[in-house]
Amino acid sequence: MLRALKTDCKNVARKAGVWSLRQYLGFALKTTRWTFRVNEQAWPLLTSQNGQTAVVAFWHEILPLTPALWWWAEPQNPHIRLRVLISRNRDGRMIADVVAPWRIWSIAGSSDSKGKNKGGAAALRRMRASLRNATLVAITPDGPRGPRRQAQQGTLALAKLAGKPIVLVGATCTGIRLKTWDKMIFPLPFGRGTMACAPPIDMQRHNQEEGSGGETFTQKLEHALDNMMHLAQQPSSMSSPAGYSQERVALSPLSLMPSRVWQAAATVLSPALPFFLRWRQTKGKEIPSRVREKMGFPSRSRGTANLIWFHAASVGETVSILPLVSACLAQKSDFQVLVTTGTVTAARLLAQRLAHPRVVHQFIPLDVPRWGKRFLDYWQPKAAVFTESELWPNMLGLCHTRNIPVMLVNGRMSASSFKGWRRMGRVARRMLERFAWVSARSDEDAQRLKQLGATKLLETGDLKTAAPPLPVDEAELARLKERLAGRRIFAAVSTHQGEEQQIAQAAKLIRRDYPDVLVLVIPRHPERGADLSVMLGYVPRRGAGQIPTEDDLLWVCDTLGELGLFFRLASCVFIGNSLPGVLGGGGGHNPFEPARLDCAISSGPLVQNFTDAFAHMATGITIVNTAQDLAAWVRDMFANPAKRQQLADNVQRIATANADLPERLAKHILAQIW
Repeated sequence: MLRALKTDCKNVARKAGVWSLRQYLGFALKTTRWTFRVNEQAWPLLTSQNGQTAVVAFWHEILPLTPALWWWAEPQNPHIRLRVLISRNRDGRMIADVVAPWRIWSIAGSSDSKGKNKGGAAALRRMRASLRNATLVAITPDGPRGPRRQAQQGTLALAKLAGKPIVLVGATCTGIRLKTWDKMIFPLPFGRGTMACAPPIDMQRHNQEEGSGGETFTQKLEHALDNMMHLAQQPSSMSSPAGYSQERVALSPLSLMPSRVWQAAATVLSPALPFFLRWRQTKGKEIPSRVREKMGFPSRSRGTANLIWFHAASVGETVSILPLVSACLAQKSDFQVLVTTGTVTAARLLAQRLAHPRVVHQFIPLDVPRWGKRFLDYWQPKAAVFTESELWPNMLGLCHTRNIPVMLVNGRMSASSFKGWRRMGRVARRMLERFAWVSARSDEDAQRLKQLGATKLLETGDLKTAAPPLPVDEAELARLKERLAGRRIFAAVSTHQGEEQQIAQAAKLIRRDYPDVLVLVIPRHPERGADLSVMLGYVPRRGAGQIPTEDDLLWVCDTLGELGLFFRLASCVFIGNSLPGVLGGGGGHNPFEPARLDCAISSGPLVQNFTDAFAHMATGITIVNTAQDLAAWVRDMFANPAKRQQLADNVQRIATANADLPERLAKHILAQIW
């Protein structure tokens, strides 16, 4: 017990020391007036323009000053990433902990000595992978223990292995020289400092000239680094050499939280949110045993493998990412996937449609900073993939702060959402500009996202057009076909309050010409099934195990995950949340799922959430405005099977045109990690 207490005290003391050192170093560097002398050829490499990377080398003595170089480079490119080689000893780990909140991430390892492996070979491989994946790598040629200003072979080996140039950096500032082996410069507040960055060393050219006599590469490297130190020590009033730009700047760590107001509001409201979640439990919108997941507490074991996090808000988004998740799992076998959703129905659908040993589901925490930190601390994703319009400022800011690559797939930005985000333009820009990339659903969505701040857009493409046909229980399909044999079946899918009465009215009109008709009413939210059955006149419910008799006109199909069954039973389908009078203003639903299963499709005119999809399918989808219009369309489909088939063929061809999109996006996702 005493030993555990001593360990706890040491940990607390270490954390306090790291925090104090970080606060002082940050204060000293922020209050220093900096001058940057940067070679014109080095600038695009140091700021990683167009994904360029380089090995950044500097003497170990200026290590405390180098965060200023990062603070200068990072605002010039939202996508820049940096890793620094540190030793695996106690001092190296402390340095890594001090600078990590500034998004300066470490790779631990150093050269073997006296037969003891210190991870040098593994670190070299990780640095090479980082350089090839658009990440800068910083290294001290004389570190970690000298001799002072004598370059070792690691810098040359890394640059050769990765095929990347080397940028040499010198620096000085008002400070004190510590009595260490490297005579380290420790900055003092309110002083002056200078950074000097040399032209890059082209390794291809060096390889061609190697062996031609004269100085060795390490000697050239030492002389060049000494020259940069000398240039940094020259007074700022002196002009820089030809080919160098000179600027004076005030620096500070870049804040990556998109909105301090949003952050503060969420923190203030957080004590009331558990009561809100409890209220949702009473409405059946939360699972009591898992409600703590919405506060960031895990309910499943993480495992030890690398993890990719996918987030989909509800059923539609979950369905769209299923082929993408499957493609990632197929392309790489040594990682696991965390899928988060916001709704219970989406969670149940995921369990039905993607039962995989490497897939874990959790509910996403509400956008409270403390809860988000708890979530990320536990799951530690290597990358995050968000879907459609799921843009939560605090969670995205936390991901950016931790240098987690964030991607947006099927990016959607409706006209109304675009207007709302434009009012918070600064927040939107700070969220979107740091996405590793954005794949928009359509060209129109891409343009809106770009105007809001997205800087790297991949090809557009709707994942809903790439999903396979919905699955079905073949035995249940055969049983229902036998029970309902001889009946004409029409399905109204994803219906909402305010339009189901109109569907019932249309059903009665259809029955005048086709007495054998059966209308499937499939509510968007299955929990409404019992109330909907009563409202429609106590009609049978699939959720209660009831099968319609020959006299029943309507059948409420209030089960989850059986759309594939209903679309195979019906010859024509109406897509709900689209008729005038629908509660909530409508917006439509995904037309691709019935299109893939040979259904003729109609919809109301309120399809603003899927404008692009309906525009692409305009030749095959019929728009109806009233119950009378809907009834007339269904009668036409029953009376003209050839016409019905032609319309179904038109939409099916469009709905299956983008089958390879998940594989292409999966490669882009995995490239952010491996």
